[in-house]
Amino acid sequence: MNIQEFARHLNLSVATVSKAMNGRSDVSSATRARVLEAARQLGFTPDPAARRLRRQSSDTIGFVLSYPQSSFAHPFFLNMLTGVDEVFQETNYQVIIASARSFESEIDVFKRLVERQRVDGMLFGRTRRQDERIAYLMAAEVPFVAFGRSETAQPFSFVDIDHTLVGRVGCSRFISLGHRRIALVHGPEVFMFSHHERLGYEAALRAAGIAFDPALCIEAPMTEEGGVQAARALFDLADPPTAIVCGHDLVALGVIRGVAETGRVAGKDVGIIGGDDHPIGRYIQPALTTFSAETQRAGRRMAEMLLARLGGAAAEDLQEVWPPEIVLRASDGPPREVNRAAGR
Repeated sequence: MNIQEFARHLNLSVATVSKAMNGRSDVSSATRARVLEAARQLGFTPDPAARRLRRQSSDTIGFVLSYPQSSFAHPFFLNMLTGVDEVFQETNYQVIIASARSFESEIDVFKRLVERQRVDGMLFGRTRRQDERIAYLMAAEVPFVAFGRSETAQPFSFVDIDHTLVGRVGCSRFISLGHRRIALVHGPEVFMFSHHERLGYEAALRAAGIAFDPALCIEAPMTEEGGVQAARALFDLADPPTAIVCGHDLVALGVIRGVAETGRVAGKDVGIIGGDDHPIGRYIQPALTTFSAETQRAGRRMAEMLLARLGGAAAEDLQEVWPPEIVLRASDGPPREVNRAAGR
């Protein structure tokens, strides 16, 4: 007898039987007792390889390197994975690392881990406003914790850095320095964090009474080349920006190169602020003003949350949004006419 046949015998759903067999708190004690007694009488033992629900442990956690930064060596994921490992090395769980080669194929990676590898839980980042990965994991009842929020209708567990502050505080800093033509170069707004950056950016402009100019708000690939192309487009404008907020430090590096192509100097002629404290930012010239991104700490917290979910904790009780802090260096500054007046 497999679990489907056992569930039909009891006139219960497979999900209810699975939860009862594994002591889940969201099954009544009467139902659990009924299921366990029937299993004893019938000699039913669920086959771990046949169970789609995750309470039968395979001692395996899936960690997905999300596109477009799907390189293991990228600091964003490397630091996060270090934090994850710090937690799981004290348990019996092993972590499987997987990556997708394209945005569209990532859901197939999730299905492979769940349906073939039979992982107990999932960790991933770069959440999307409408995220089919989240919908799939919820439908499969696989415990997971995401790095980022989504516009999903159901609650899920997440750790997030408030990128609304990246857009708002970055733009507000430039406003306080005297800039009025301030651009935002951020990732595609299919990503939730990028959408939040634009919301924060627009909020800062409204607060200062500055009209939003769509030409100054550019969605770009989260790469150096994406930043270069965005800078070229901005400085082709009849009235180019004097300051640029970048949602990602690699984009900011490309923007700095694009600024240099025009003969301007970043930090003097054009102010630039990054978004996620890439290690290289402190070593370039000028050193990049950016925002903190505690990805190693986030990895630890995500792993702790997933262990709590595996233990039966409710998803809505495991949701955290952390405020980033601006890291002041040398790439931001007042408009060029202010620099000139100061003799710089």
